Amino acid sequence: MKYLPLIGLTVAISACAAQPPAGVQSVGQSQQAPRAVASCIAQKWADKSQQQVVSQTTLANDQAMDVYVPGQQPPNGAAAVVRPSYTGKGTWVGFRAGSGGAGGDATGAISGCL
Repeated sequence: MKYLPLIGLTVAISACAAQPPAGVQSVGQSQQAPRAVASCIAQKWADKSQQQVVSQTTLANDQAMDVYVPGQQPPNGAAAVVRPSYTGKGTWVGFRAGSGGAGGDATGAISGCL
């Protein structure tokens, strides 16, 4: 019985870890690795805007990344949120609008990389 609280805490933490980040709109999933998806998104945005795109690794070995919309900067800018899938293999991708409200057709480029 002394392990029951520990088991309950572990289950609660696991349930929270399996949720997409707050304020992020789900765009879709890919069978590609997170790094490949993030690179594709950054390349599409850079090609279209002819501006520098900032990427930020949020989990070691490029397993999770934030790719900021051109003209946006960490930590609060609009970004594609690239994470390992919450429901199995592959990659989950979402979009965070950020404080500036940027976005427009940003999700179209994201969808093209899934």
